[in-house]
Amino acid sequence: MADMTKRTVLANGAALALVGGAKVLAAQPSQTSPPASGAPDRFRPGQVWRDTAGKPIQAHGGSLIQVGERFYWYGENKEFTTGKTKVWTWGVRCYTSTDLYNWDDLGLIIAPDEADPKSPLSPTGAMLDRPHILYNRRDKTFVCWIKIMERTGAQTRTVLVADKITGPYRIVRRDLKPLGMNAGDFDLCISPDDGKAYMYFERVHSELICADLTEDYTDVTGYYSTHFPAHPPLTREGPAYFKRRGKHYLATSGMTGYFPNPSEIAVADTFHGPFQVLGDLHPSDRSRSSFNSQICSIFKHPGKKDLYIALADRWMGPQESPAFLSGETSTTLRRAVAKATAEPRQTLTPDEQQAMGLVMGKVDTSQARYVWLPITFQKDRPVIAWRDSWSLDEFD
Repeated sequence: MADMTKRTVLANGAALALVGGAKVLAAQPSQTSPPASGAPDRFRPGQVWRDTAGKPIQAHGGSLIQVGERFYWYGENKEFTTGKTKVWTWGVRCYTSTDLYNWDDLGLIIAPDEADPKSPLSPTGAMLDRPHILYNRRDKTFVCWIKIMERTGAQTRTVLVADKITGPYRIVRRDLKPLGMNAGDFDLCISPDDGKAYMYFERVHSELICADLTEDYTDVTGYYSTHFPAHPPLTREGPAYFKRRGKHYLATSGMTGYFPNPSEIAVADTFHGPFQVLGDLHPSDRSRSSFNSQICSIFKHPGKKDLYIALADRWMGPQESPAFLSGETSTTLRRAVAKATAEPRQTLTPDEQQAMGLVMGKVDTSQARYVWLPITFQKDRPVIAWRDSWSLDEFD
């Protein structure tokens, strides 16, 4: 962090302290006050979304959970992940709201471990991704699973529990390879019928797994099913689950790093499938980039009859070149990834080499934006269409 100046740190809403002569960053909650421009009453996908103190929200790869009368939005705190530092994620940040438009910053509910570079919560020694929290009614605990990408290349899980949604959380499992597998992007879900929990996760570079969780939600039982075997870039990652009218749906993305690609939606009669692929979830998007976003979770609004909101990240910010808008960039990129991961590796064209640079290069995710869009249904076929802005009042 030597290249991060005091001015830079404070501009990103963090406190700077000196402990033993070393700089220590600590993300701080914003003060709860309405922004000068007035309280938002609509969603504006792709635009900068600010909390009630006027600071950009940092809850990437995130999810929503309702506790009592309030909503909680939590995710990766990327405020220091500028592409110029070694920080991958600075802990898990949480916000609260009653209307889904205006969010009060509660600060970090899971702080980075700066003291131990071998800790799964180290902001530079490990790479923390995609926290997911379930409430276990039996044990009255909040259980948080986190994907950890080790610097060695291994992908593991860290599991934490707390008595309150805001913590404090304590680690109960670390270095966990579910089913002995290298485990990438994932989602967690609970059956409303019996309280049983499941994890959908990408078995890295090969297939998608559905695994049953134990009764305390902190481990897998050993029972699982496999789905969508494929080679990159067609390997399915970023799974987002929802259930509607007795059907189980999975939205997934392809594998092209932070660069967006065509989404896919599948449906099944049970948690374990078999799943039927229905096609692109964003069929009207000519750029073949899922409206320049990657879905991280899907939330059923509890106060609406049939409103499902897809929460997505625009990791790379706006992309407006003619090649991107036409879909040419997405096509070239997917072709390049297929060649680069083939056995044996295939030679890339100059255009494909340039595209691979987008995948492999460092990305300033501190500037990433959010794309929240409603899912509509053509009979039982989910579809997401672009909207410059929209409100909850448009739905019964």
